[in-house]
Amino acid sequence: MIMKKIVIYFSASGVTAKRAKELASVTGSDVKAIVPAQSYSPADLDWMDHKSRSYQENLDDAVRPALKQGTVDFAGYDRIYLGFPIWWGIAPKVINTFIESNDLRNKEIVIFATSGGSGLQPAVRTLQKQYPKLDIKAGKLLNSSVKGDII
Repeated sequence: MIMKKIVIYFSASGVTAKRAKELASVTGSDVKAIVPAQSYSPADLDWMDHKSRSYQENLDDAVRPALKQGTVDFAGYDRIYLGFPIWWGIAPKVINTFIESNDLRNKEIVIFATSGGSGLQPAVRTLQKQYPKLDIKAGKLLNSSVKGDII
């Protein structure tokens, strides 16, 4: 049986989008972006500004930014590569919105990320704690070109 795969990603600045598309190409996966209802401006992403949107969202565990699109039908997929930029050592809250808005049970979820300094493991462990009923696995940090599968 051939495993059907999809790369799902959130990218605020385009870096993660580039890596996601490379990963989809080398793994033969479908690809789809997670798009927040309100896009992030450069000011929203200013992690040094404690009043910025991304900084404020990170402070509140209950925040779930709305998504532009609805749910995705994952019925035909076996593996989901889920990618995002690491913010403050964890996934952006829009990833929580995505996970909570879709039925990801009985799917292998492989995490990949881009990061300016944080490692992947803390973000993966946080998601595993938040969603213990899901099969979440660590993939790789993809800060440079994707050469092959990440699992």
